[in-house]
Amino acid sequence: MADTTEKAPAAKTVSTKPLGMRKNGKQWHPTKKAFRPTAGLTSYEKRAQERIQMAQMKAKEKQMKEEKEEERQRRVQAIKDKRARKEEKERYDKLAEKMHRKRVERLKRKEKRNKLINS
Repeated sequence: MADTTEKAPAAKTVSTKPLGMRKNGKQWHPTKKAFRPTAGLTSYEKRAQERIQMAQMKAKEKQMKEEKEEERQRRVQAIKDKRARKEEKERYDKLAEKMHRKRVERLKRKEKRNKLINS
């Protein structure tokens, strides 16, 4: 008769020392590690590299913001131009009601010449 109950090897035996009760009685707090003041220090080369990367990132952000603002200004200017054209057209239509069409066209040409001279 063969023994079918063989011992399986232990899954993972982690030898952790039991901590026991804490002296101050605050078992719910996590255990603290030793204070190592030099643990967070980095080398000068690493800090310099991080500064370079940060400067590149800032430059890219600034460029993207400028592009976005340019696009917004372009749209605003297009709206303003469109409104100005509409107002001018309405003004000429109002004049055309009172005057002859050819006289209104002459006024338009004259005003355009004055705009070119003054601007």
